[in-house]
Amino acid sequence: MLTGRESLVRLIGRRRRSPLPAALALAVPPSRSLQDDAADAEREAAAGGSSSGGGDAAGAAGWVACPVCGESIRGTDYCVNTHLDICLTRGTKRKLTQSTLLDFSFSRKATDDYALNNLNTSDEAEHMEPTDGNVSSDGAFFSLNNDKVNSKGSANASSPGCLHGSPDISETCDTCLPPNVLLPYTENTANNGVVKKCLSHMPSTDATSSTIGLLSVTDSSNSVVVDTVIVGRRFHENIELQEGASITLLRDPQNAKDPDAIKMLGYLPRELAKVLAPLLDRHYIECEGCVVGVPEQQLDHVPIQLKCQKYTDENETYDDLKHPQFLWENFIGAVGNGNLLQPSSTRYQTNFSLMITDVMANHSHLFSDKENISYREISDLGQAAMELKCYIDMISCMDDLSNYDLKEVIDVLSVPEMKEILKELQKNNVSCTRRHELLSTLLYLCRNGTCTILPKRILKWTGTCIRTSDVADELLWRVQRLFFLNGDQDLSFFLLVDLGLVRFPVYACTISHRVFQEISDLLQYEEAIQVAQVMDQSLDNSNMEMVTRCIELSENRLSTAPKEENATRAEPPPSFFSRFSASSVYSKILTLGVSVYERDRRYTDAIRVLKRLLSTVASDRKRGYWALRLSVDLEHMNRSNESLSIAEAGVIDPWVRAGSKIALQRRVVRLSKPPRRWKVPSYANAVTTNIKEVNIEGRPLNCETGAKNVFYGYDGELCGVEQLALQYYADEGGGWRGTHSEGGIWMTIFGLLMWDAIFSDVPDVFQTKFQTAPLDLETDEFYRSRKDLIESQLKKIQDGIAEEILISSWELHQGTSCRGVNWDRHSLTDLRAAVVCTGGHRLASLLRHLALDYRSWSSGMPDLLLWRFLDERGGGEAKLVEVKGPRDQLSEQQRAWILVLMDFGFDVEVCKVSPVSKRR
Repeated sequence: MLTGRESLVRLIGRRRRSPLPAALALAVPPSRSLQDDAADAEREAAAGGSSSGGGDAAGAAGWVACPVCGESIRGTDYCVNTHLDICLTRGTKRKLTQSTLLDFSFSRKATDDYALNNLNTSDEAEHMEPTDGNVSSDGAFFSLNNDKVNSKGSANASSPGCLHGSPDISETCDTCLPPNVLLPYTENTANNGVVKKCLSHMPSTDATSSTIGLLSVTDSSNSVVVDTVIVGRRFHENIELQEGASITLLRDPQNAKDPDAIKMLGYLPRELAKVLAPLLDRHYIECEGCVVGVPEQQLDHVPIQLKCQKYTDENETYDDLKHPQFLWENFIGAVGNGNLLQPSSTRYQTNFSLMITDVMANHSHLFSDKENISYREISDLGQAAMELKCYIDMISCMDDLSNYDLKEVIDVLSVPEMKEILKELQKNNVSCTRRHELLSTLLYLCRNGTCTILPKRILKWTGTCIRTSDVADELLWRVQRLFFLNGDQDLSFFLLVDLGLVRFPVYACTISHRVFQEISDLLQYEEAIQVAQVMDQSLDNSNMEMVTRCIELSENRLSTAPKEENATRAEPPPSFFSRFSASSVYSKILTLGVSVYERDRRYTDAIRVLKRLLSTVASDRKRGYWALRLSVDLEHMNRSNESLSIAEAGVIDPWVRAGSKIALQRRVVRLSKPPRRWKVPSYANAVTTNIKEVNIEGRPLNCETGAKNVFYGYDGELCGVEQLALQYYADEGGGWRGTHSEGGIWMTIFGLLMWDAIFSDVPDVFQTKFQTAPLDLETDEFYRSRKDLIESQLKKIQDGIAEEILISSWELHQGTSCRGVNWDRHSLTDLRAAVVCTGGHRLASLLRHLALDYRSWSSGMPDLLLWRFLDERGGGEAKLVEVKGPRDQLSEQQRAWILVLMDFGFDVEVCKVSPVSKRR
């Protein structure tokens, strides 16, 4: 991958459906039609095979396609929402370009909701204003379009996703959220104006999904009859169901997902199991059940009826009965108070409303008056779903795709799905593998009449497609970007938290500065990300003309940007907010552009861009990379004197660090020979320090250049060079134990030992409750803002109590997301061994080094961490090893780490693996 591409992709996140920026669109030729695309694809497409099968009749009205896994499911609110929870738990979520969370029920409701409609008649008449039949893209964003809502149903049919009888926002929050959940508010202190965001309204990290659909509850003093369902059928053996069959409840306390699990033909819903399990564990109740209905699909939820009888013993005293009576009352209360009756869709709407409310409370200055009105309208949970429906098109198998952009519909498919459809239609293997090739082939088959049923086939494969309008897409993209402040997260993270799959750390959000001071800052940032997206897409499509245009536009924008854009403001924002500036985005685009130019050997253009970056971006960790590439490219152009000057300037640049600095120093030593330079640099001896090497031999499976090295291990099994080295050190190398982590174990140790410092209360570093690290972690501000706290912790580590801190941190925070901490890869036993054998002094030095400059030193550490205990009292020693296969060389970053670790007193060496000689 081109240098800088991965960073740019992370920055872009979910791609937007937005047009080209005006500056790029001015010079772009008229867009090509789909017929043109199909004509071009004709040269690439394979011969069209015969289409498969008979007609593609649409499914029954009561069935819909899950937008997560594509499986057909019964189209009731309860079934769809529960199925969605299971899909996300399995980790089968499809790409996030689909609108999966904003369609709240995913199904057309039946027309028999007469009573519910009557309940809403008066409320809708009071709160809804009449609108015309057409919704303008510039009009009120979420105004209700009655014609569009009722176009496919009777007068009493509700729109898909519409919640009838939904209370207003205050009532909804009281009934849907736990007692400790509050709506967001901001509090301005009288002294310094610091805003303390109360984000206790965010979903609790211990929350679980509410997926119980209790149909009826019959309560008496000693027994309860509960109508519920069996979920998770796919995790149980296939048994034929019969209505009226009796079922037995069995506790499953060893269940990795839920220690309260109760299984039968599947599992009881989590919320019910949570209050029922304690009673079953203590034998306080007897439960019997029966199947009351057989689902049409094998893996659908099975409706059952449970009769729970409280066990009584006349010989028990009052004290003996206190605890079981408390558990029984808790069970009765949970079943009877309606908390378990809330549909899952309420949770999605609540999360959506909380995000809107938070953004409008803290970023309202970034929206126009019209947009503010629109967002305030949808903050009412009762109206959000209905108002949103006016800005989406639901495309099903019954619709004519000629009215839609077919390319956009096909683009919803994943690459495996495209291959499967082509394989089914053409009756042979698909030769093309790239996404744009598959897309072109499908377009060709659609447009040339070769396969007339393909559009229906696509919709049958994808299920109902939901397309939001461009206006909705733009504003929702902005809301999510402002709420999460990155492109990696979106509304699905609310679900992951609700399901208990992700837990975020606890910290205080103290905000004294806005990320975007003015609307112009946000608009420039959005335009820059738009240019980055165009460049990324152009690279995918090999459109080098557009790539060049994006680079030139970014270069122009960067050169015209004010040098000190925050200097004129009364109170400039923190320096770590610079990542949210347009200049930062354009510098990333140009960094990628340099790689593109160098790949094409356009060194003159690469030199021009690099000089522009170094002259306009004064404080960036990439300055070392830019200076190094400029020096190398100048040497390619036979301008060695200028190359040496650039390298010498880079060495003394305070922003040039780690591997880039070592690389520049080595270039200076190599280029500064007489007569160019007569004086030997002071660091000449340091950068040429000899590093200890160990050579081992192995039997290779392959010797191909460029292929991953595979060897036969000491045990005869195939392995990589790192595993071969581990086996060598465990045997002939001295009885070492260890792990292949490439620095991951050190990042985990840093996160655990420095947890309190990382998540300490520092202004502006935590803006949302979905962060896994402070915003300043990869800046110099991290250490400066917490110097006393960090040094205090390092003093404890140096004094030898790192193991106690590690154990305590592990037990308190296990499973909580934190940047760099990998709970699954490294066990507590290995971490304790690494900490003990490393020693307090060396460990403190390494952690201080990371705290001072986390970004520059978070990569390039040696592959292996080895340890061995010397005596029964716990004394030990550690060794760090960088493993290199045949033809591999140390990178400058790896060399920099080895030199630093040697200075700290670590035992470090390079293990070179070579094939066994032919003579042997």
